[in-house]
Amino acid sequence: MDSLKTILTRVDEEEIISLTQELIQVDTVNPPGNEAGAAAIIARKLEQAGIDVKTQKLADNRANIIGIIKGSGEKPALLFNGHLDTVPPGKESWEYSPFSGQIADGRIYGRGASDMKSGLAALVLAACILKKSGIELKGDLIVAGTAGEEVDSLGARAFVEAGYLDNVGNIVIAEPSNLKLFTCQKGALWLEFTAIGRTAHGSMPDLGENAILIMNKFLNSLTKYEFDYSPHSLLTAPTINVGTINGGVKTNVVPDQCVLTLDLRTIPGQSHDLIINDLTAMFEQCLSNKDKGKIRILNNREPIEIDPYHPLVITAQKVGREVLSLVLEPAGVNYYTDASVLVKEKNVPVILFGPGDEKLAHQPNEYVEIDKLTAAVKYYIALALELLT
Repeated sequence: MDSLKTILTRVDEEEIISLTQELIQVDTVNPPGNEAGAAAIIARKLEQAGIDVKTQKLADNRANIIGIIKGSGEKPALLFNGHLDTVPPGKESWEYSPFSGQIADGRIYGRGASDMKSGLAALVLAACILKKSGIELKGDLIVAGTAGEEVDSLGARAFVEAGYLDNVGNIVIAEPSNLKLFTCQKGALWLEFTAIGRTAHGSMPDLGENAILIMNKFLNSLTKYEFDYSPHSLLTAPTINVGTINGGVKTNVVPDQCVLTLDLRTIPGQSHDLIINDLTAMFEQCLSNKDKGKIRILNNREPIEIDPYHPLVITAQKVGREVLSLVLEPAGVNYYTDASVLVKEKNVPVILFGPGDEKLAHQPNEYVEIDKLTAAVKYYIALALELLT
């Protein structure tokens, strides 16, 4: 049986660069997603290594890609997960085309370079190298590229519903962490509030009911809202962001509708149901009657954490020391991931570790450093061997 040292020598920098570039060069901006093209690239790579591949079709040109290296069943399966979609490039100009995968100064540039096509490419290549090594695993290694994480976790939900998580004992998600170990993440609660007024001519506002002014009352109330929470050792305080406000049709018309959206980021221990109840009561106090308002939940992802002394964390730290000479202290991150779906359904322990930089996610001129990308491949190989042999 090949030693870990021998296996790690098979990590080819040019191969991981090429796969990352290929994925960046496929536009998977969500919406609409169109992840099937990226899924096909990964499927080809996995199949070339002799890994069993399943394509989970979700919608027109949308799919999950799942590769499975079968183990003996003596240990629970390990899931390597990453998402295929990206956010739009934005209106700000880029130094290089966002879909070029351009290499400059030891970096690969493009949308998804950090978040998180680089991480997914590293997971895929790690699985391919492990398969080719011929090492017999005691548990299945599942590599899943999922669709839709940037909007609604469509792919992660379908993955769970299909039963792929049933025998999984640990999850590693290659979200951008700059080779840090994230053991907790904030939750996200997106709410839409609609105030309904009564239209009238702009010269006779007393004959109408201005929906924008109704919403303004709610905005004023929001400035006084205080979360009920206990401080978290690894995460900053919960936050509220007023994301959008839309109302009115014309300057000389009293607006009969105003729509506001909120992005709330929560920490472990908080109840989303309690927050929704609080804000609903606050909103209704601003209405002349309850029929004058509507509330819709756009996104509801619970915060996630794992005990910093959990065996998965201890093993992840051990691999960091021995393979990359890194001291991986447990840390937290403000963004949400597919972990909110995966963990909620099955309560499987999860860590986030990836080559991308979380500060570059969703930014113009997004990039990943090639040396960190190569390091991530080695890390995933060693971690899989620790957990599955």
